[in-house]
Amino acid sequence: MTSTAAIIGVTGGIASGKSTVADMFAERGIPWVDADLVARDIVAPGEPALDAIVARYGKAVLDAHGELHRRALRDIVFADDDERQWLESITHPRIRQRLCERLEALREGDAPYALLVSPLLFETDQVSLVDRRLVIDVPETLQVARTQARDDVSEAQAHAILAAQMPRQERLALADDIIENHGDMTALKAQVALLDARYRQLFDGTHQEHSP
Repeated sequence: MTSTAAIIGVTGGIASGKSTVADMFAERGIPWVDADLVARDIVAPGEPALDAIVARYGKAVLDAHGELHRRALRDIVFADDDERQWLESITHPRIRQRLCERLEALREGDAPYALLVSPLLFETDQVSLVDRRLVIDVPETLQVARTQARDDVSEAQAHAILAAQMPRQERLALADDIIENHGDMTALKAQVALLDARYRQLFDGTHQEHSP
C-alpha cells in the first residue's frame, strides 16, 4: 500500500453542471479526469473499440472523417437493450482501464485530492475507484430546459434521456456530499469553496492509504 491522494467521484444527471463544477475545483488547484472524454478517446480512429463497433454496425456509424457518428450509434443502442449491453461490454472495460491509469497518476500528484467526473459513476463499477461521492443536483425541469438548449433536442427527447438515467432521489441517496446547482455562478462557487475547504481538512497531509 502507498500513501496517495484521495479521489472524489463527481456525478449528476444530464445538464447538471458537472464540468462547470470541476472547472471551479480546478481553479482552486484540484486536478480532474473526465470519464466522458476518456469514453471518447477509446472510440477514436485506430482504437480497437471503434473497429469492433464498425464491424458490428457497418460504416453507417462513421462520419465523413472516419470518426464515430455518435448520434447514429445512439439511435441504434437507445432503441435496443441488447445492443446497448453489447456496446457497454466493448467500451466499459476499456474506459475503466484508461481511467485507472489516469487516476493512478493523479493519486501520485501533489494535490490532496483529485476528481473523477462521471455521469455513470453509480451505474458502473467506476464508483469503486473513488473514496468519496459528490452529486451535483438540479431540479428535473431545469435539466430538461438545459438539455434542450445545449443539445438541440425536443422536450420529449430530453425527458426520454432523463428517464434512461438513474432516478434523482436514488442518486442523492448514494451521495456523501451534494452541490445544488439551480442558482447563479456566485452561489455555485461558494458551495465549491466550502467543499474544497472541507476536503482539504479531510485529506491534506493525511493522504488515503489506497491499494490499487
